Amino acid sequence: MLALVVVALLVWLVLAVLGFAVKGLLWLAIIGIALFVITLIFGFIRRVFSRR
Repeated sequence: MLALVVVALLVWLVLAVLGFAVKGLLWLAIIGIALFVITLIFGFIRRVFSRR
């Protein structure tokens, strides 16, 4: 599960960088950042509750 979260984070990070690199794809950067943050929070919550 951790590998899947890490891969998702990398994909969202690449999308965000690509969106900022190409001026017309600013919407892609915003979506990439939003998905990165959501995945990061999801992974953190799963780790906290799986330690019990």
